Amino acid sequence: MSLRKRKGIAVVVSGFSGTGKGTLMRELMARYDNYSLSVSMTTRAPRKGEEHGRDYFFVTDEEFEELIASGGLLEHAGYCGHYYGTPKAFVEEKLEEGLDVILEIETQGALQIKKRYPEALLLFVMPPSIEELKHRLVGRGTETEEVIRERILQARDEAQGIEYYDSVIINDDLDVCVKELHDVIEAAHLAPFRNMEFIEEIKEQLYRE
Repeated sequence: MSLRKRKGIAVVVSGFSGTGKGTLMRELMARYDNYSLSVSMTTRAPRKGEEHGRDYFFVTDEEFEELIASGGLLEHAGYCGHYYGTPKAFVEEKLEEGLDVILEIETQGALQIKKRYPEALLLFVMPPSIEELKHRLVGRGTETEEVIRERILQARDEAQGIEYYDSVIINDDLDVCVKELHDVIEAAHLAPFRNMEFIEEIKEQLYRE
């Protein structure tokens, strides 16, 4: 009987706007049952088809700032004129249950998470090319040319932090990308620093012999 107790990993997934992170996360959740998707909080207005509590918790600036002051967020950042953040209680509860919690967060927030949870796994989803990224943004049909330009400029800043991530996933083929993402997370569970309790127990058993 194995003594290993699988503990959840906080998996932070970032990427330029338009790389297909949302679709990738939905497919990952649909195909595997060991994940829990963290719902972020934002002060931006819902896009068509988005629901409060499913896609985001949509709140006012005042409500968001109250949570900042009370320590109720794991991380928070401003992006394109709006606040985004991660409610703390939900994430910690799911990690204790042994589930891997997927947090879809931009670069600034991801690095905040890494400081609070050094064992967190940071993954960056990239498009196969910038031309493809522009094509996907236009294909949304929800962004003006000005907003698309703003997102490309924002991507320049985000690209400066990619080197701090643990792995890069290129979202070209969805099926391949979902499997790669899952495999990277599964491999992360085998890292010695995530299995110290098990390692120490084995060492103790060796000295009893």
